[in-house]
Amino acid sequence: MKFKILTAALLVAIASPTFPGAAENLQHTQQLLSTRQCPDCELSGAGLVLANLAGANLKGANLAGANLSRANLAGADLTGANLAGTSLFGANLTGANLSGANLAGTDLRNAYLSNATLLGVDLSNAFLVGAIGLPNYTGSAEDFYRLGIAEARAGNYRNAIDYYNRALAMKPDLAAAYFARSMARGDLNDYVGALEDAEMARQLYASLGSAEGEELSKQLSEVIQARSNPSEPKREGGIMGVLGSLLPTLLRLAF
Repeated sequence: MKFKILTAALLVAIASPTFPGAAENLQHTQQLLSTRQCPDCELSGAGLVLANLAGANLKGANLAGANLSRANLAGADLTGANLAGTSLFGANLTGANLSGANLAGTDLRNAYLSNATLLGVDLSNAFLVGAIGLPNYTGSAEDFYRLGIAEARAGNYRNAIDYYNRALAMKPDLAAAYFARSMARGDLNDYVGALEDAEMARQLYASLGSAEGEELSKQLSEVIQARSNPSEPKREGGIMGVLGSLLPTLLRLAF
């Protein structure tokens, strides 16, 4: 299963879409809030910010375009639910069952997904920056590498490193992940680890016969060594700011 991160410029358009022919059924909304039992309910566009829906039965419900930002959905049954374009920003989905749910274009930024079941979900075009506990089976090594890039661009270097680690656990010879992790480590002032990763990236690119990748890795090492020198003036934007323009090249070299 493949997914990608959309640019921030598209967030508003996708997070607040129009769904012709569907409208919130207020009786269903009241039923959900009073009983937490609303399978197959019509809840498209519903405003459920901060709602306490822990353990709710929303199997097969239509929640397209609904606002569930920071809602508590821990342990909820969302099997087969339509969550296309739904805002789940910061929502607690710990232990929730989202098997077979439609999460296309869903805003899952900063959502808690630990122990959530996401088998057979559609995460195409979902917003996942800051999501916590995303299961490994929801993507490939390349997917987690791209998630790491998105986190790093947002300045979330520790989250980025976590995604790079997951990518490398799945594909230990992914040179671009070492390169990107080197940048993130450098921006966290872990210069020893950053240099080790840059050298590993260089070796892997060399083994692949990629002179371009090998040269870029050498340049990265030079930048890190310069930044580790206390007397060297620091440039704004960190290593990601200095070398971030190389990422399209790295994506091409990696895949």
